[in-house]
Amino acid sequence: MVEVKKDNTVIVSEVGPGPFVQSVTVRGHKLFADEPLSFPEGTDKGLSPNDFLLSSLGSCTSITLRMYARLKKLPLDKIIITLNKNDNGDIDRKIELIGNLTDEQRNKLFEISNKCPIHKALTNTVKINSKLI
Repeated sequence: MVEVKKDNTVIVSEVGPGPFVQSVTVRGHKLFADEPLSFPEGTDKGLSPNDFLLSSLGSCTSITLRMYARLKKLPLDKIIITLNKNDNGDIDRKIELIGNLTDEQRNKLFEISNKCPIHKALTNTVKINSKLI
């Protein structure tokens, strides 16, 4: 049984049927994590941990840009973020801004893209306080 918290606590627990399938629950939302079929014993029943990481950065970037564009009333019609991990393990992020934007507005939005909380967390030292219970 997975406990559902009302805050932003994320609960991850093994659920099977494969050896790596995980249930991820936060604020009543339930997602699944697994390894892809290309991974030994992966069953691809959900996103991989790397998929979640890239999804977090991409969605945070897009939301941050949308908030800024709305605040500044910029003519930004659509945002498309494309991410992948390269051979060095670094993240490549491509930001496509669709709309009737000036070069100055586009450059400002690009600058703002690095201010999303997930980008900040990934580019700064994050302390993880762990304990065995």
